[in-house]
Amino acid sequence: MAWLSLIVAGLFEMTGVVMIHQVHKNRNWKSITGLLASFGASFLFLAFAMETLPMGTAYAVWTGIGASGGAILGMVLYGESKTKLRILFILMVLGAAVGLKLVS
Repeated sequence: MAWLSLIVAGLFEMTGVVMIHQVHKNRNWKSITGLLASFGASFLFLAFAMETLPMGTAYAVWTGIGASGGAILGMVLYGESKTKLRILFILMVLGAAVGLKLVS
């Protein structure tokens, strides 16, 4: 259950990153509320996961999901660069997160 909570926390972290972009585009209550709700839910699920998982592992996986997901969403939604090297490094971050799960 802790790993599921950690994945959900990472997904909310990705949503929060997208909402930061939305706040910069449209500074309205809907965007700001979405931003606060996304990061609030992300921290809540991260805290729940950390009741069972080691702090270092949970934090590394959470940031890995958020950073990789944010980069992927930037490529898909906002036309950011899709070079092979960029994709390779995103895969390396995700691979490191999987590796941490395997050794935890």
